[in-house]
Amino acid sequence: MFIQTEATPNPATLKFIPGRAVLPGDTRDYRQVDDAEASPLARRLFDVPGVTGVFLGDDFIAVTKADGEWQHLKPAILGAIMEHFLSDAPVLADDAEEATAGDEFYDGADEEIVETIKELLETRVQPAVAQDGGHITFQGYRDGVVFLNMQGACSGCPSSTATLKHGIENLLRHFIPEVSEVRPV
Repeated sequence: MFIQTEATPNPATLKFIPGRAVLPGDTRDYRQVDDAEASPLARRLFDVPGVTGVFLGDDFIAVTKADGEWQHLKPAILGAIMEHFLSDAPVLADDAEEATAGDEFYDGADEEIVETIKELLETRVQPAVAQDGGHITFQGYRDGVVFLNMQGACSGCPSSTATLKHGIENLLRHFIPEVSEVRPV
């Protein structure tokens, strides 16, 4: 099994691509070991000293570290990923509950705007963000402000503010005049 690695804009996060599906059509973001009970893969990665976050994407795993150099952590992480997939253990336990990013909030009168926001996020933003090992989900819309949840490499990334303000905000404002601002949750 060959696992590729890619740097992300977040220097504390590295993207691991195992060459097979990880969570097709789904994502999970674990920011601490206690949250990772539903995922044998994430638990195994949190066993590597220095790992502080695990994001499971469609076909990649983004791992966030606290301290230390990638040159020291990377072999242990690669080993944990390889061991997991070679054991045929599931990525999620059979009894894993659906992940919820929290309740979305918006006024019912804004349903059409919200649907357009979600479509733009899915078709124009998500592919680019996934390339960098992250994920952004819609959380809410109120008074022209779009609230987004940043996950994976996007969470804590030094360039995430620029991505939100200069990328996503400009895109949404271009297509939806009612949008005045984008904020992270």
